[in-house]
Amino acid sequence: MSTTFNRRLLAWFDRHGRRDLPWQQDPTAYRVWVSEIMLQQTQVATVIPYYTRFMARFPNVTALADAPLDHVLHLWSGLGYYARARHLHKAARVVRDQHQGRFPENIDALQGLPGIGRSTAGAILAFACGQRRPILDGNVKRVLCRYHAIDGWPGHSGVSRDLWALSERYTPHQRVADYTQAIMDLGATLCTRSRPRCVACPLASDCAAHGQGSETDYPHARPRRTLPVRTVVFVMLRRADGELLLERRPPVGVWGGLWSFPECPPEVPVEEWCQQRLARIPREVHYLSPLRHTFSHFHLDITPALVWVEDPGVGVLDGDRTLWYNPTRPGAWGLPAPVTRLMALLTEDDRGKHP
Repeated sequence: MSTTFNRRLLAWFDRHGRRDLPWQQDPTAYRVWVSEIMLQQTQVATVIPYYTRFMARFPNVTALADAPLDHVLHLWSGLGYYARARHLHKAARVVRDQHQGRFPENIDALQGLPGIGRSTAGAILAFACGQRRPILDGNVKRVLCRYHAIDGWPGHSGVSRDLWALSERYTPHQRVADYTQAIMDLGATLCTRSRPRCVACPLASDCAAHGQGSETDYPHARPRRTLPVRTVVFVMLRRADGELLLERRPPVGVWGGLWSFPECPPEVPVEEWCQQRLARIPREVHYLSPLRHTFSHFHLDITPALVWVEDPGVGVLDGDRTLWYNPTRPGAWGLPAPVTRLMALLTEDDRGKHP
């Protein structure tokens, strides 16, 4: 069965596989690693422009390791899941300092680097080193779950164990890189989450889910849960010169290490917050339209409050954790998507003008 699976998949790849993706050109361990981290929970079309800019700025692991984290987060802004960028930067420094700037070619050593799990390590070694290593990203899980009509959510340990065993069985000893790209491509282009193109799939004749006419029933969805809702007020302090105050967020947690607006608990009046933080009562407060930003584990409902301050006072200035930011001259700072969106609105909205 595994020989038939591989033969059909590789024959399809030879005719239809993707060979022009930027990380496929000169597939070094560094280039593959960056692409695999960016592609986690993000589609290829979204990743390509980010990857291109990232490689232009950080062409090798030493350049990435030597760069300030702010510069890394700035180029990551908009991709989301910012822990990936922090782990990328941290791992680059480990490679520079502990591995003489060369990625280890041992899977255990690779998995010891921040942010690199078993599947990512396997992809790096398969693509860059030609090692026979199974992978199990989202696309591969979907292909295998449908081909074998596997019941259960892939995140459950038992289901995951079975999928890893199948991935190991099907990974060939020859053309490992081509096979790895082929099964990823199949999941990304034909065996898609909705509306799979089974008529063009090289595995359709043996696919259990296709035989049942139940392709979209697999893989089983994660057990549903209601996402909690958190609320916050963004205090958008603006000086007469149009600059806005930003605070660096803690290094871990939501938007870790990025620059965002100061936050005021929704139960505290903004005027009271300003008096406590700035020792000033604001001249005027404008409340902008609320917006919702959804994370994987909760919704964040944001109420933006635009606050004009003539003299911000010294209480707000807290060492290197704050900065005054001019949205018309963006700098190399990592900003969360809602912050970028609100700044864009200010430049277009009359409410952003000095009252």
